[in-house]
Amino acid sequence: MTSMLKKKDWSTQPRRALTATEVVTNLAQLEGWSLSGDGANVAIEKTYRFANYHETIAFVNAVAFIAHTEDHHPDLSVHYDRCVVRLNTHDVGGLSASDFDCATRFDALLA
Repeated sequence: MTSMLKKKDWSTQPRRALTATEVVTNLAQLEGWSLSGDGANVAIEKTYRFANYHETIAFVNAVAFIAHTEDHHPDLSVHYDRCVVRLNTHDVGGLSASDFDCATRFDALLA
């Protein structure tokens, strides 16, 4: 997994929408993530569960830091004991490699 977490500068790399086959292949490599929405609103989504609000907010802060450094910002739904993370790439109208890269990084926070 360490090789998957090498820093990528997404601001200098062109993003493109992944094909359906690429999405399925990438999704199969992630645990607990699912597809949601369709068309330009298609996204990958995962609910992370925690013991309390403090743990949830600590995770949210770590996600925010990663998102900022990766120049890719998920939609977050924050609750007392969980955070729902939703990723898609608005400028390509679908899912891109950066969505799956960020998902891998978020999962690594709890590995």
